[in-house]
Amino acid sequence: MSLAAPAPFRSGSAALVGRPNVGKSTLLNALVGAKVSIVTPRPQTTRHRILGIANLPAAQIAFVDTPGLHREGRRALNKAMNRTAAAALEDADLVVLVVEAGQWTEGDELALARIARARRPATVAVKKIDRVRPRERLLPYLAALGGRYGFLAMVPVSALKADNITDLRDTIAAHLPVSPALYPADTLTDRGLPFRVAETVREKLTLELNQEVPYGIAVEVEQLADEADGQLTVDAAIWVEREGQKPIVIGAGGARLKRVGRSARLALNELLGRRVHLNLWVKVRENWADNARALKQLGVE
Repeated sequence: MSLAAPAPFRSGSAALVGRPNVGKSTLLNALVGAKVSIVTPRPQTTRHRILGIANLPAAQIAFVDTPGLHREGRRALNKAMNRTAAAALEDADLVVLVVEAGQWTEGDELALARIARARRPATVAVKKIDRVRPRERLLPYLAALGGRYGFLAMVPVSALKADNITDLRDTIAAHLPVSPALYPADTLTDRGLPFRVAETVREKLTLELNQEVPYGIAVEVEQLADEADGQLTVDAAIWVEREGQKPIVIGAGGARLKRVGRSARLALNELLGRRVHLNLWVKVRENWADNARALKQLGVE
C-alpha cells in the first residue's frame, strides 16, 4: 500500500486589512504568537507596514499589519497611512479582512471597497466572537457578510481567548502559493531594533496621554549603545508638533515622562530579554505630521 504524498509547502504574504481600531494588531500578535505590533485603544495607532512571520509545519505565512483604511483627511500623515495600507493590500498574496462580530460600519464598507477595487483574493476574520451570546446570533451576520464579496473563507475568532486562531492560520496557509519559505525559520519580523524600541515607547506614550495629544507625537531612536555589563542604553526623542504640547508630555515636575519611561523600560526588558536604560527627551518640530521629510525620516513612507 503506497503512502500518500506529503502536502506541498506553501509560503506567501497575508495582509490584515480593515477599518481603524478593529483590532488588526492584536490579531497579528495572536497569529504570530509574539508581540510584534503595538496595541492601544486609540484608532490609527498603527502607522507603518509591520511584518510578522508564522512558521507552520507545511507553510510559512508573512502576515502584514497595516494602518486602518480611512477617509483621507488633509494631513500628510493620514494620506501616507492610507497609501501604506493600500500598497500592502495590492502586494499581498491574500487579503484578510478583519471585522468585528455583529458590526458593519462605514469604515468596514470602505475597507471592503478597496479590496474589491484591487480585485484581491480575500478571507474574513470575524473578531470578538466571545462577545456574541448566544453564539447562534452569529449566523445571520455571517450570511450577510458572505453576500458582500466572493470571500474564500470566513473564520470567526477571538484573539483575546485564542479561539480559532489555529483554524484561521491553517485556512490562510491553504490559500497561499506553493513555494519554499520566503524567510529563515527563526525570523519573527523584518523590523529592526530601533523601530521596535521606538514603537514600544510610542505605545506607552499613547496609553498615558489618552485624549490629550493623540496623534501629535512620534518617537525616534537617536542612539543605541551596548554596554560592557550587557545593558542596552537607548537615547530617544519624542517629537511633538507645538511648543504647548511639550509640558503636557513631560507632566508636572517631569512625572508623566518618568511614568512613560519606566513603563517602556519594563516592556523593553521583557521584549528584548535584557536590561535597558532609557533616556527620553521631548523635542518640538512644528507640524511634523504635515512634513514629507519628517514622515520619511520616521519611516512612515
